[in-house]
Amino acid sequence: MHFLDQAKIYLQSGSGGPGAVSFRREKYIQYGGPDGGNGGKGGDIVFEAVEGLNTLIDFRYSQHFKAKRGGHGMGRDRTGAGAKDLVIKVPVGTQILSEDKEEVLADFTEAGKQVVFIEGGMGGRGNASYKSSTNRAPRQHQPGEAGGEMWVWLRLKLLADVGLLGLPNAGKSTFINQVTNTKAKVGAYAFTTLVPKLGVVRHKAREFVLADIPGLIEGAAEGAGIGDRFLGHIERCRVLIHLIDIAGDDPADAFRTVNGELEAYGEGLLDKPQLVVLNKLDLADRELGEAFSEELLAAGAEKVFSISGATGQGIEELLDAVLSYLPDQTSTETKAAEVEDNTSEEADNWSPI
Repeated sequence: MHFLDQAKIYLQSGSGGPGAVSFRREKYIQYGGPDGGNGGKGGDIVFEAVEGLNTLIDFRYSQHFKAKRGGHGMGRDRTGAGAKDLVIKVPVGTQILSEDKEEVLADFTEAGKQVVFIEGGMGGRGNASYKSSTNRAPRQHQPGEAGGEMWVWLRLKLLADVGLLGLPNAGKSTFINQVTNTKAKVGAYAFTTLVPKLGVVRHKAREFVLADIPGLIEGAAEGAGIGDRFLGHIERCRVLIHLIDIAGDDPADAFRTVNGELEAYGEGLLDKPQLVVLNKLDLADRELGEAFSEELLAAGAEKVFSISGATGQGIEELLDAVLSYLPDQTSTETKAAEVEDNTSEEADNWSPI
């Protein structure tokens, strides 16, 4: 399954049906008078957030959505049929943006939410509605109101409780494989993760959704590497886990680099609670880990955890800390079931835009 988190689509609601011009003509009835009915209402464009979707890939192959127009009015004062609404189903977490991407027009943060985005046109009046004491045989009618149309962008921001970030090769894929049932690709080279992934963590009778995004490098805000376009998927997280490779050149510098990119991106990411984690403890001795922890504390980290994603060492304490940032009664059971059905490996070399 391809992962697509942005799509541009065209929307057009249905036009109203025209009113009818008709006169009653029956045997033995003279001057029956006007009996043209009104036109029917055009269909609305309606968006609905549904469970079971984690990508906008359907909108890559279908970009034009047009609701049907209302039915024509008819004689004998018959009103035209109203057109059915066109319901467009999107994943939970989808935002609808204006064509210039400057304005958020709708935000779907919970399943079942519906928004009437563009209303259909009203039906036109038939000639029967123009009848008066001075206009006994009107022939005028209305053609029906035109429907609205516009181009919009759909942007998906995955709904997760905890976000996982760090430089490439920090061990994020190994970590998410260790604590969830996700089977993320692991390799001894940078950027093994090319698209965001979700996993469900079960710890001490609690569940929460963990989001892993591709690694950040210096200059990501300007487009270096994969860039920072996937940071939107952790904007809704309650807490961030910042993984740092203990075997890297300079963990403190890695900490500053990633936080610099969060600051450049904005959207309050730098203000979120951040658990700083020295990963790959199995590749270094205890003294080196303690020295790096002191450097990270000096660089601005509040607390530093030391773990090994490969062996599981220290992960219990880290997950305990994560739970302290989550509400007592999490509302992630539905999300957890949804995510587990969508953890198949994503395409490696495909970009949505």
